[in-house]
Amino acid sequence: MDRAIHLAEDNVTAGGGPFGAVLVTPDGREFTGTNRVTAIPDPTAHAEILALRAAAEALGTADLRGSVLHASCEPCPMCLTAALWARVDRLVHAATRTDAARSGFDDEEFYRQVRAPRVTAMVMEHEPHPARLTPFAAWDDHDGRTPY
Repeated sequence: MDRAIHLAEDNVTAGGGPFGAVLVTPDGREFTGTNRVTAIPDPTAHAEILALRAAAEALGTADLRGSVLHASCEPCPMCLTAALWARVDRLVHAATRTDAARSGFDDEEFYRQVRAPRVTAMVMEHEPHPARLTPFAAWDDHDGRTPY
């Protein structure tokens, strides 16, 4: 956790946000990420996401079971969901979302939107296009697919 916090602190002077993450695999390898949202710019360049991407690329798999993700702060819904998709076993965070909100990083509305029966912060529509199932048919028929 110390490393994640130091990464976050150092990232501020490097032009990024005050967030750092370290993913530790079952065999002890470490992959890091820092928040680069404004530095790149990329709205998905959160510390946790970048640590997950680095691990997945280096390991050649999106399945990170057995890993522990150490985050300097409680992750936003996007990062939490990414860790779930990566099958991370455990996520440990230092600061809370309430701590982050005091510095202007308030994710509470995003958490409310995710919990809501439907998203209201933006227009979200279902278009039952006649070809909507063709990508899934292609997937189902493709013998070389890699399930995830």
